[in-house]
Amino acid sequence: MTAADVAAAADRFTGVIPPTPLQRNERLSARHGLDVWLKREDLNAVRSYKGRGALNFVRSLDAGQRRQGVICASAGNHAQGVAFACASLGIRARVYLPRTTPRQKRDRVAHLGGESVRIVVTGETYDDAAAAARADAEDLGMTLLPAFDDPRTIAGQGTVVKEAVEQLGRAPDAVVVPVGGGGLLAGTLAWLREEHPEVRVVGAEPLGAPSMAAALEAGHPVQLEHIDPFVDGAAVRRVGRFTHAIAAAGRPRMVVVPEGRICGEILDLYQSDGIISEPAGALASAALGPDLDLPSGATVLCVLSGGNNDVSRYAEIVERALVHEGRKHYFLIDFPQEPGALRRFLDEVLGPDDDITRFEYVKRNNRETGPALVGVELGAPENLAPILKRMDDAPHRVERIFPDSPLFGFLV
Repeated sequence: MTAADVAAAADRFTGVIPPTPLQRNERLSARHGLDVWLKREDLNAVRSYKGRGALNFVRSLDAGQRRQGVICASAGNHAQGVAFACASLGIRARVYLPRTTPRQKRDRVAHLGGESVRIVVTGETYDDAAAAARADAEDLGMTLLPAFDDPRTIAGQGTVVKEAVEQLGRAPDAVVVPVGGGGLLAGTLAWLREEHPEVRVVGAEPLGAPSMAAALEAGHPVQLEHIDPFVDGAAVRRVGRFTHAIAAAGRPRMVVVPEGRICGEILDLYQSDGIISEPAGALASAALGPDLDLPSGATVLCVLSGGNNDVSRYAEIVERALVHEGRKHYFLIDFPQEPGALRRFLDEVLGPDDDITRFEYVKRNNRETGPALVGVELGAPENLAPILKRMDDAPHRVERIFPDSPLFGFLV
């Protein structure tokens, strides 16, 4: 992989994929004391950068490969890129999606691909879908179009940062990119190491799927035993062979970002900036903070990689953000089975800015007390200590449910 490969990919996009905007973000700049710019890949035709790699790959196929068609696996965004590329060139494609892919992404794949694309839903994770796609590619004689682990895909993804630096008119001090399988990270490193080797590259991974960090530590790609699929665009168990090799040579700074912080950034992007971001799209800007050790006023380019978010997910996004911020807490409380018990709890335990957001009896019987699951949203995180003290003083038996406990996942 060279900078020339990335430049050649960019030339193939002329007239097909218009440049996406580069915008300075006042909120993030003020919050972190930096000069923060967002590369808005959510605003292209497929609402993510994935169309770049897919189009570069498909345009490199010979006539026989085009007749046979392509096959791919995706968590959603790569599938849209493949659908867009194949529909524009009249090439048939089979797209494999895990069952966790949001409905919004499935519908977009069907819309972009039209009659050129057949969707196959299989498995619980991207890796499950990828295994099925590899097996069927061999049986059907179709060309496998990797989501990240191919030089042609990587070169296409690398055009994101090349384009952004040209729009900025100078090299930034740092570039922060989201990392799933590593295609965007590898393409970024391949171009910058020749054109602007002084730029610091940061790869941001979700805490529940740090596959590139694990690979760099081990010296080779490794299979994560468990992943959290919430950040679906970056929830990959194993990074690619090519992407790992380029990352190992480029030595990026890797950071992991808690899913709750990502959710908070999704909400800030929406409420403050009017930007609809999916979880993977908010990874880069959510990674900003003291952990990056950047000098005050440094110019930082963050790739907002996608905006394919399903509106039905916002309830969970809000929930995860509140729990991460320390404003949402859950308790099992044994209430006396008598009139006025809940009213006394409200009067004696809750503060004036606190609220009960969930109340559900988990076991109904004729005993003198009954356990209830109670969700409390605090007016501010610092209200927790006083409310815990009032709970200790109350006559109820109270058990706090911590987010990292198995009981939390079962009940909440």
